[in-house]
Amino acid sequence: MKNISKKYRYSVVLLFVLACIPLSCTKEFLTQEPKSFFTPENALNTPEGLNAVLSQALTGIRAEFYGDGAPMITENIFSEVAIEGTTDKAGPAQDLNAQILPDANLNSSNFNRIGWFWEEFYEGIKFANTVINRLDDADFESEAQRNDILGRALFHRAYRYYRLTHQFGDIPFILEEISGPRLDFVSTERDVILRKIQEDLNMAVPMVNETAAGGEVTRGAVLHLLTKVNLALGDFDEAIASASQVIDGGNYDLMRNRFGVDESITDKDVTWDLHQVENKSLPGNTEGILVAIDRLEFRDRGAFGSGTSIMRQAVPLWWRFINTPDGQDGMSDDPLADIPLVLEVGRGIGRNRGTRYSTIDVWEDANNDQRHNRNNGNWIDMEDLVYNEPQLLADGNSFYGQNLQLYLPDGTPLCSDTIRNWYGFPQYKLFVEDPTATRPSGGHGDWYIYRLAETYLLRAEAYFWNNNNAMAAADVNAVRQRAEADLIDASDVNIATILDERARELYYEEPRNTELTRIAYIFARTGRTSYLGTSYSLDNFSQSNFWFDRIMDVTDFYNVPGLRTIFGVAFTMSPYHVLWPVPAPAINANTQGTINQNEGYPGAENNIPPLTNIPEPGE
Repeated sequence: MKNISKKYRYSVVLLFVLACIPLSCTKEFLTQEPKSFFTPENALNTPEGLNAVLSQALTGIRAEFYGDGAPMITENIFSEVAIEGTTDKAGPAQDLNAQILPDANLNSSNFNRIGWFWEEFYEGIKFANTVINRLDDADFESEAQRNDILGRALFHRAYRYYRLTHQFGDIPFILEEISGPRLDFVSTERDVILRKIQEDLNMAVPMVNETAAGGEVTRGAVLHLLTKVNLALGDFDEAIASASQVIDGGNYDLMRNRFGVDESITDKDVTWDLHQVENKSLPGNTEGILVAIDRLEFRDRGAFGSGTSIMRQAVPLWWRFINTPDGQDGMSDDPLADIPLVLEVGRGIGRNRGTRYSTIDVWEDANNDQRHNRNNGNWIDMEDLVYNEPQLLADGNSFYGQNLQLYLPDGTPLCSDTIRNWYGFPQYKLFVEDPTATRPSGGHGDWYIYRLAETYLLRAEAYFWNNNNAMAAADVNAVRQRAEADLIDASDVNIATILDERARELYYEEPRNTELTRIAYIFARTGRTSYLGTSYSLDNFSQSNFWFDRIMDVTDFYNVPGLRTIFGVAFTMSPYHVLWPVPAPAINANTQGTINQNEGYPGAENNIPPLTNIPEPGE
């Protein structure tokens, strides 16, 4: 596809221009050895060939969580748990009113990855549609084998459409394999898409195997996604039922006891064990529902990407711009230093900068919560680090080895950039050994996509919407009890309670923007008054929504007048950012149809009513 003109590169046209997979493929498979799709042993008229296409789709899911400037960061910074912490230049997504535009650079590891989601998710849809279309051309060993492949293809298509409808709203809805260039796409109403993928997922549930090789889609993953779709459609009873099938089905259970590679380290706990990358796919780990596989030892089998890079992305830039109380440079990222902090926490750059909400406020009264245990190193605040600059030792400086402090007694700051350099972080989740790097940034390792703790919190949310706060509290408490956190009462339950628990448990796992937007849509669909005392409507969703009000209520960047980065960039956000702009090249290249732009962005004046029915083939 590299020879397709640049005009189509960033458009829907690119994503559906071919009827089949490229003859040569540079992306790695998850479990299969990379090879051309069209070799005789790997043709699309065999189960092996179809599974190879689905492996490509699985690799696309994995890619969201890995690499420098991982797309997951964009999901976080368009929510209340994080902001873009790159403060030494213009371009990163901070002044959203000025920077998030349809014709801006929307796919850059240095700016944002909005365009990545548009391109890669539609590519995954293409893979799924190819498999679905080619099923009748293949010979299967059994009906069960055919059904499993079909069910997993339906899952992959639904996974992308669920995400896209909460990132971009009304979008083109493609259900068939495209056999040639298309320039006539039309947006379809979000609810129409959600109803169809709900139908598909219900069909896929009995088709997909209950167990599978590590990293593959199972029935539990289908049910977990179905729960999210049920919630998005306001089908709360169905959401409770689908979540309960996972929770009570016998294949999954919360991990409550020590296990895995560090089990013998006595001062650690099950929270630490749960998030060590070596443990995420262990057969004895009953909590992982869908896990991305990324292993150095699997590089010859394709289960090997660019590494997590998570310490680089989410750990503060602690190794610069922090002085001792007597004004000396206090920090060093030298791995050979007597106190080699870089080997203990990684060489962070503070790009995925946790907000005060996610790093401080949700931990008030944490008490014995394992997830915020500073005594055993699960959680690290900057004050837990020490001055380690070797020159301090050479000079006999008394502050060498002492804990960091942010201010002198008179209030003089000792850190010149508290946005990027000074915030707490969950070491148990972010620490990923990186033996290939002198200064670790976060090495290869598996990552949770879906985990049973989230299933409990999804069911808790469904109970909340159904006004059953006692059952909602019980599900939240199942997660809290495992972490040794104080239990909550039914009277404590509202949507903020559930969002807070998601922030504690699922930081840098859940696609936070997607889930917060889903909740905003539910408020608008139901007209229910939020804990902020506001009710919403779908009629003016881009002008007034819970997504924006929630971020303004709990974060400390977009709602602080005059706050700027050291480069001089202000933090701005508007209600219409609840939906991302459709990249302008996708709209401009679609010369025979209309892909609608979201309200608030240039081009929305050209919108037409979206389709309210499932498009027929070629429509």
